[in-house]
Amino acid sequence: MKFGPVAIERAVGAVAAHALKSGGHVLRKGARVTEEDVAALAKAGVSEIVVAELAADDVPEDEAARRIAAALLGPEVRCEAPFTGRCNLFAEKAGVLIVDRAAVDALNELDEAVTFATLSEHAAVAADAMVATVKIIPFALSEEIVARAEALARSRAPLVSVAPYSVRRVAAISTILPGLDAKVVDKTITTFERRLQPSSAKLIAERRVRHNEAALTAALKEIEPDKAELIVIFGASAVTDRRDVVPGAIEAAGGVVERLGMPVDPGNLLLLGRIGRATVLGAPGCARSPKENGFDWVLNRLLARAPVGAKEIASMGVGGLLMEIVSRPQPRAAAETPRVTPKPKIAGLVLAAGRSTRMGGPNKLLEPLLGRPMVRHAAAAALGAGLSEVVVVTGHQGSALEAALSGLPVRFASNPDYAEGLSTSLRAGLAALSRDVDGVVVLLGDMPGVTAPLVRRIAEAFEPETGAHIVTPARGGRRGNPVLWGRRFFPDLARVEGDVGGRHLLELHPEAVREVEAEDDGALIDVDTPEMLKALQAIR
Repeated sequence: MKFGPVAIERAVGAVAAHALKSGGHVLRKGARVTEEDVAALAKAGVSEIVVAELAADDVPEDEAARRIAAALLGPEVRCEAPFTGRCNLFAEKAGVLIVDRAAVDALNELDEAVTFATLSEHAAVAADAMVATVKIIPFALSEEIVARAEALARSRAPLVSVAPYSVRRVAAISTILPGLDAKVVDKTITTFERRLQPSSAKLIAERRVRHNEAALTAALKEIEPDKAELIVIFGASAVTDRRDVVPGAIEAAGGVVERLGMPVDPGNLLLLGRIGRATVLGAPGCARSPKENGFDWVLNRLLARAPVGAKEIASMGVGGLLMEIVSRPQPRAAAETPRVTPKPKIAGLVLAAGRSTRMGGPNKLLEPLLGRPMVRHAAAAALGAGLSEVVVVTGHQGSALEAALSGLPVRFASNPDYAEGLSTSLRAGLAALSRDVDGVVVLLGDMPGVTAPLVRRIAEAFEPETGAHIVTPARGGRRGNPVLWGRRFFPDLARVEGDVGGRHLLELHPEAVREVEAEDDGALIDVDTPEMLKALQAIR
């Protein structure tokens, strides 16, 4: 193939190297130059263009990509029509992507003009998801290069394939210790069922038993008649030794433990075993979180019956350091030097910058309740709880709000962007907090029913060392306000946009949330309308 500038009259049949627009005529990059193109461009004053001139034995880029892609693909993968030198490969069914990494490297080393890229090895893919692409760099390849690439691909094929999800019957056993809230187990099972959805596997049996070897052994034997193909054990306490409760129960039930521990973090404390024809997976603590962790890596492969045993788990170390999960406590101190955890320093943040648009005129935060402005109730609740500091974010009618809180030991943070929504006040308040606070209770200025005792109980329930990084009040199964956020969540809160707070983070991090039962409905009621304000004024 020749590449370079040629006189316009010699360009017919060549491939345009660049897009060209002149005199209203458009010549696309990669298009074959026609006589009409030449006439139009010459008329516009173009005397030469850059083209690729193919030799007799050259293979155009699209055909080269198609041939190489067809030679390397495996089961449940299809290639679609090539374009601009690219041929994309797609999964025919949902499953796990199987990649021969060494063969992919060999193909990419064959010639710089041939490139082949895939998703991560063992990626979970949906049906019709793109899994790989062959891209030819120049506009054509010699037949010799294409033939060598095809031969290599066929000799090593398949370079990529999809192992379809085929496990359908799954059982789960949760072990229970005193102090483990039933809601935690409920949410764990809900999260697990969501993990199963892409594979169409179903939870056919679920058991909850005491965290001891005898109870767990009995549960494993009880589930056997259900013919589960996969049994997942969510232990109340992480497995740290082959003599621990979970591995002991598997062996007592007639099974074997193939691997304890994996080089993926989070996910280190995973256990893989077998009882008869059923695979048994001892879930690490991070499996309670919906975030991706080592548990997902193994679970997806098991659901697709892809190779996963002690050897495969041992090979997961490269790339196995995943994002930190907020629920993990800090590293344990040495046994001989026990660590004394200081009392967390908790601040209060009162959001009071809004415009009260639904009130139809007056600023509701300045309206009287029990003889004092509404916003003063929220500030008093924070101060009465003994928090380390209280910051009030103002915006709309800021001077009037500061006057309404005169005499109270609070600091003010101005939010000039208050009209853009609650998130801007949250950012302004977080920025104004002292740098040494461990957490913050975010109070809404329009919730006068929140009391100092409730705020104090919320602050006392904050235990980051045990994974409780968020504390929220609840009443009759409904979560309310104020919410305490540990410092680990400050960056997430600062990224929230619009007229919303951080409520969605509670759903994303259920493992980090602790609930405190409220004694009345004050944690659920915010004053939004004149009618609601009048009703409260009448009651109080």
